[in-house]
Amino acid sequence: MQTHEDWMHLAWQLAKSTAGQTAPNPMVGACVVKDGRLVGLGSHLQAGTAHAEVHALNMAQEKAQGSTLYVTLEPCNHYGRTPPCTEKIITSGVKRVVVGSLDPDPLVAGKGIQRLQEAGIEVIQPVYEEACIRLNEAYFHHRHTGYPFVTLKTAMTLDGKIATHVGDSQWITNEKSRQKVHQLRHQHDAILVGVGTVLADNPRLTARLEVGGIQPIRVVVDSHLRTPIDSNITDVTEAKTWIFTTDAKDQQKEQELIAKGVKVISTGAGSQVDLEVVLQTLGDHGILSLLVEGGGEVNASFLHGNHVQKVIAFIAPKLLGGRNSPTSIEGENPEKMKESKELKDITIERFGDDLCIIGYI
Repeated sequence: MQTHEDWMHLAWQLAKSTAGQTAPNPMVGACVVKDGRLVGLGSHLQAGTAHAEVHALNMAQEKAQGSTLYVTLEPCNHYGRTPPCTEKIITSGVKRVVVGSLDPDPLVAGKGIQRLQEAGIEVIQPVYEEACIRLNEAYFHHRHTGYPFVTLKTAMTLDGKIATHVGDSQWITNEKSRQKVHQLRHQHDAILVGVGTVLADNPRLTARLEVGGIQPIRVVVDSHLRTPIDSNITDVTEAKTWIFTTDAKDQQKEQELIAKGVKVISTGAGSQVDLEVVLQTLGDHGILSLLVEGGGEVNASFLHGNHVQKVIAFIAPKLLGGRNSPTSIEGENPEKMKESKELKDITIERFGDDLCIIGYI
């Protein structure tokens, strides 16, 4: 006999399949079960379109009468870009709703469950809660802080090097790892590097998957606007580019970049780009998730500024050496081991001979 957890796992899988395509909305999956049989299922596919519950109930049609609806996130009870899901659930005749996790958005936050209960519908919650929250970790973080959820991604040799002393870094990891990185880009709203990476590698910073991919906003931290006008990242035909700079920027370069369609944002009069302003600006524009693919200095600024929530580290079985070969985290020299950032909830994946360690700060 299948349990509530079993059916919620199915709804969770439906939600997970939409990773990268629902922002600024969360990923949500739903399924309708009657007499132990699946009669409807659905996912939220894109912001502004029908929610998962609506798709599942539309598939179930009259079979929704007296059924149980499983949904990974609390149904909404307000008018936004779509009508409230609670009313659809009530009119469909569902007798029980099983909820994976509460919605942290103040517009919902318990109001959906309250509305269903007032209509006489039994509500069971939370079920499979930890997985449902982790699935939407970026959405939850953004709703609690106003900032995007920051994932620091690095690729290094076994001895921690990210390039040779002259800057050569192609390639540290293998093709399977690099394809995983393209998938990560597809799943994030924005990707960030420092101007040093732009100057050294002239990257495109796009999601290049066999089946296509959603392009993240490309973000560059560039205090004095040293980004070359003819660099790959200033070509906005493929993806948007935002450059964060300071009041000390090259004003002529700013106008040239703007003329190419690049968005230029100053964070103030300081000598360095203010990362707090960067994160606040991204959050204000509905950016839920940010993938940082910077060099050692940018990575250190994010890490030691306590701006990182998650780390994804690809490690290739190569030994490079070299006292001047850069490492994944540079910055100021710590004096005590207790100054290190410790990761928890570790998982390890393997891509060919490469290892990928994933953990949370």
